[in-house]
Amino acid sequence: MKKKKGRFSRFLNPTLIIVDLLIIIIIISVVSSAGPFLLILLSFSWIVISTFTRFYQVFRFTPEIKIFTLILIQYLFFTLSFFAIIGIFGSTELLNNKFLEVNHILSLSTIIIITVGAFKFFVYYLLLRFRVVFGGNYRKTIIIGSGDETKFLSNYFNDKKEAGFKLKKIFSDELNINTITNFILKEGIDEVYCCLTTVNPEMLNQIVNFAESNLKEVKFIPSYGKVYSKKLVYQNYDFIPILSLRTIHLEDPFNSFIKRCFDVLFSLLVIVLFLSWVTPLLAILIKIDSKGPIFFKQKRNGFNFQEFYCYKFRSMKINKQANILQATKNDFRVTKLGKVLRKFSLDELPQFFNVLIGDMSVVGPRPHMIKENEKYKTSIDKFMVRHYVRPGITGLAQTKGFRGEIETDEDIINRIKQDIFYIENWSFILDIKIILVTIFNIFRGEKKAY
Repeated sequence: MKKKKGRFSRFLNPTLIIVDLLIIIIIISVVSSAGPFLLILLSFSWIVISTFTRFYQVFRFTPEIKIFTLILIQYLFFTLSFFAIIGIFGSTELLNNKFLEVNHILSLSTIIIITVGAFKFFVYYLLLRFRVVFGGNYRKTIIIGSGDETKFLSNYFNDKKEAGFKLKKIFSDELNINTITNFILKEGIDEVYCCLTTVNPEMLNQIVNFAESNLKEVKFIPSYGKVYSKKLVYQNYDFIPILSLRTIHLEDPFNSFIKRCFDVLFSLLVIVLFLSWVTPLLAILIKIDSKGPIFFKQKRNGFNFQEFYCYKFRSMKINKQANILQATKNDFRVTKLGKVLRKFSLDELPQFFNVLIGDMSVVGPRPHMIKENEKYKTSIDKFMVRHYVRPGITGLAQTKGFRGEIETDEDIINRIKQDIFYIENWSFILDIKIILVTIFNIFRGEKKAY
């Protein structure tokens, strides 16, 4: 099971964003007579700029000079956006301001960035101190391999307590896969570091497959001076180069915060504007069409492989195979109304309640039945990677035609490839594109929508 990185880590960046926005609002409100429209525009521009500058992507191993650089870049673009907003709306009454002079804008922008920067460094050093004094917010690690690179990394983990890594063991001589995997599970290891110069490819492949099947992170220690053509994520712990197998963009708290905000707003709109009147209508039709409940709920695996109840409008007759057998073409269990609901994906609409409570996302890998997951997690390579993020009502695989019934192993393999691509290449724009394609496909009709 993939362990969450610190009980409170996921709340840190959203909290920093809120505090920074409060700083902007308070400083401008106190110094000027700006109206709410200007405050909203500046807050929005701050968030947009932060997304592109990666202002909130500060990690435990990020050096101070990198943080200082991020602050300067943020200052430059925020100041330019400030001028742009005043230039566009300055002649209207919308801003309710009296400080159109250049020196006022520069002063306000400088005061804001100094305050935000001071707070950012304060939190950074506070967390470093917290890890040293209380030993909290750390990640359990092991190193597999030997040599100078391994020695340097172990010294880094042991000497840099403030970085928040706890080295549990170095496997240098006893490179036995069973011993290593048993230790990882027993000790609850979070991250596995493999030395590429001393671990043979077969062992490396076994470790990667095990780690991904158990939702553990694998990182690689390359030999100094070697160039790797594979597109891996490159980081530095002091002067020690580290390669990560993949980037999961939604592990970044800022990205996760943006996606969650969109999920809540989008699901609320669907529930209030559509489901509020469609649900009573469909409830009557479902009851007339066949005996049974209006809603169908089924246990499925979601984020971190945790089980949750996935809700749908009932589209089948009551049957004992509902939780073990997928719907197939011309399935006798599907009701007359159910065929229409499934054709236009209307049976999936109650899942917006799953999105609202946080079990699902609007876009993500589609959750499978428990029985299917038990079957494929051991037989399909990298199947468990799709559980690194929340499951979705729709996903990239569905827009590419890999939805519905799994008839061959090729169907599930292609679905997993699309899911992993989505996880590694997530962006807010990609989510919007998937939603639009899904809507288009619903009206166009899909081959496997049965």
